[in-house]
Amino acid sequence: MSEDTAAPAATPSSGGGSTPVESSRERAYAALERARRRTMALTDCLDEAELTAQHSKLMSPLAWDLAHVGNQEDFWLLREAGGQQGVRPDLDEVYDAFRTPRADRPTLPMLSPDAAREYIAEVRARAVEVIAAASGKSGPLFEDDFVFGMVAQHEQQHDETMLATHQLRRGPAVLDAPDPPAPMSRGTDATHGEVHVPAGPFTMGTSTEPWALDNERPAHTVEVAAFDLDAVPVTNGAYLRFIEDGGYEDPRWWHPDGWAQVQRANLSAPLFWKRDGGNWQRRRFGYTERVPPGEPVMHVCWYEADAYARWAGRRLPTEAEWEKAARHDPETGESRRYPWGDAEPAEGHANLGQQHLRPAPAGAYPAGAAPCGARQMIGDVWEWTSSDFTGYPGFAPFPYREYSEVFFGTEYKVLRGGSFGTDEVACRGTFRNWDLPVRRQIFAGFRTARSSGGER
Repeated sequence: MSEDTAAPAATPSSGGGSTPVESSRERAYAALERARRRTMALTDCLDEAELTAQHSKLMSPLAWDLAHVGNQEDFWLLREAGGQQGVRPDLDEVYDAFRTPRADRPTLPMLSPDAAREYIAEVRARAVEVIAAASGKSGPLFEDDFVFGMVAQHEQQHDETMLATHQLRRGPAVLDAPDPPAPMSRGTDATHGEVHVPAGPFTMGTSTEPWALDNERPAHTVEVAAFDLDAVPVTNGAYLRFIEDGGYEDPRWWHPDGWAQVQRANLSAPLFWKRDGGNWQRRRFGYTERVPPGEPVMHVCWYEADAYARWAGRRLPTEAEWEKAARHDPETGESRRYPWGDAEPAEGHANLGQQHLRPAPAGAYPAGAAPCGARQMIGDVWEWTSSDFTGYPGFAPFPYREYSEVFFGTEYKVLRGGSFGTDEVACRGTFRNWDLPVRRQIFAGFRTARSSGGER
C-alpha cells in the first residue's frame, strides 16, 4: 500500500464506566505509544551509517522513515488537529512521500538519526497535549477521534515498512523474537484441505467502523457464488513442489506479464531463497536457515501466486471471496469485524505486531478461525487476491485523494489479512492493502480457491 496511507483502526466498545470518547482516545494514545516503541526498537539497534544507508532502492533509508513519522504527526496532530504552527514545517518537502520516490530519498537533506530522534520526541510531547485538549472539538477529523487513530496507524505501517527494510539489509542479525505457536494438529506440509463457502450475499466493507480507511467504505451488499478456499495459506512445502515440477520454466502457468518478469528478473524461487545442494535455505533478518516446509510461503509476488494457483488447477480468490470467507457468519447473516468475532485481537487469535518475526506454521491459531473454518486469515502473511484495487460503490475520498484514490485502477493488486509485521491497529476484516504485482519484499503469501458447482 502507499506508505503514507494511515489506515485507521476500529474503536472498541466502552466499558468499566468509560465513555466511548474516552475509550477511543485511550486506544489511540496506546497505539501511538506502541508504535513509537516499535519505531525506536527498529532504529536504535543500528548505527548512523546503517540508518542513513539505502539497503534497497525499493525502500527508504531507515533514517528517512524515522523522521517521516514525526513529520506526519507534526502536520496532522499539531497543525491540523491542534491549530498550532508545528515544530518543523520546513521539513515537509523533505519528508513528502509523494514528492520524492524511495529510490531518490538518499539525496534529500535528511535529518541525522540523532536529530530525527529529537524531532519526533518534541512532536510527540506536544501531540500528547493536543490529544488531551481535544474534547469538544468537532468536524470529520475529530469524529470518534479519527485523526489520532489515523496517525497511530501511519506510524505502525511504517514500522512494517522498516521491518521489510531490515529483511533486505545485509549484515549480522540485530532483531530477534520467540517463535510463534505450533498448530494444534500438524496435518501435512502440503495442505490442510479446503473449506466451503456457500453462495449468497454478504455485507462487504463498512459504514460503522469508526476509524475505517476511506477505501473500506461504504458497506455494500455483494453476491458471491459458491466456492472452496484453502483452509490455510499455501505452505513452503507445497510451493516447493511447484518449483520442483519446473513451475518457473513453464510459461503455461504464467500471466504474460508475469512470464516476462520471470525472464527479466531471472526468478526461480521466492525472494531470499537459495538452493544449497539438495536443500533450500532462506535468509531471514540476518539468519540463514533451512526453509521450513510447514510455514506459509512468503516473499512471492502476485505473478508467482497466480502461476502456482494455475499449476495447482485452482485460482486466486477475488477480494470479495476472501472477505466473505473471513467475515461472513452464516448463522446470523452478519459480517464480523474479525474472523473470530468482534473482539479485538488477542494473543491466541493471530500472529500480529512483530511479536514473532516469522509466520506461524499452517494450522496455528485455531481460536482465530473464521466461521467457514479457514485459519490464519488475519496475521502471518498478507494474502494476494485476484482483484484490482478500486473504490467501492459510493466511495468518497477522505481526508485527501492521495490517501487511496490516486492508486485505484488496474496497476495495483489487493492483498488482505495482514502479516506478522502488521500491528493490530492497522489490520481488520475490512482492511485493504495493495501493491504492484511484481513486489516481493513485502511479507506476502496467498491461498488458492476454486469455484464450486453446488452447495454441500
